[in-house]
Amino acid sequence: MALSSARASMTGDQDARASSQLRSNREGSLRDSQTRFHFLMAKAAEANTATNPKSGQGNDYKEMYSKSRPKALPSGVEAPDFTLRSTPDQWLALSEFRGQPVVLAFYPADWSPVCGDQMALYNEMLKEFHELGAELIGISVDGAWCHAAFARDRKLHFPLLADFEPKGDVARRYGVYRDKDGVSERALFVIDAEGKVHWSFVSPIGVNPGADGILSALEDLQNKQATLATT
Repeated sequence: MALSSARASMTGDQDARASSQLRSNREGSLRDSQTRFHFLMAKAAEANTATNPKSGQGNDYKEMYSKSRPKALPSGVEAPDFTLRSTPDQWLALSEFRGQPVVLAFYPADWSPVCGDQMALYNEMLKEFHELGAELIGISVDGAWCHAAFARDRKLHFPLLADFEPKGDVARRYGVYRDKDGVSERALFVIDAEGKVHWSFVSPIGVNPGADGILSALEDLQNKQATLATT
């Protein structure tokens, strides 16, 4: 009887130690997860500080690129037509959209912080663009496979065209190619239904230009069309 009690006591002690060790391991794992979470949040904050112009510390991003003096096509000129890959096995031409406004968003590169935020914003604004009768097209020098991965990862619902070969040819024709850097400017164009540039804007390379300028240009086009329809 005494032996059975001793064995039961030993078993109880072992179970208690095992339970204590399990709790300790869980607590340690939780601390590790919390530490990693705070580390990633801190790194994200540092990246945001480096790329957010409002922070006043965007030089880390801007210094990746040379200074440039873009000569973007002005309003009133004919928008150069082009045909570029929209997927690895499909092509898209600007002329396919004749008869409706088109927003061209040139950007330096997939996956970069500012470009990712900018394209995500436009993805959220697609409904507003469509309500104003416009289609949105993103353009960079990245290849079609890179675009496909980027669009899938960011769940983008508008085409990204590959100005890949000849590299930057379309950006050059629109006056927004950065020769020293091998990428396009962060440039926006609103093309009207007749295929002319209605509005253009080149943002500083490290600054997300947002969507206000695009919306204003599209609303201006819509108002002009309404005026013509009543005269």
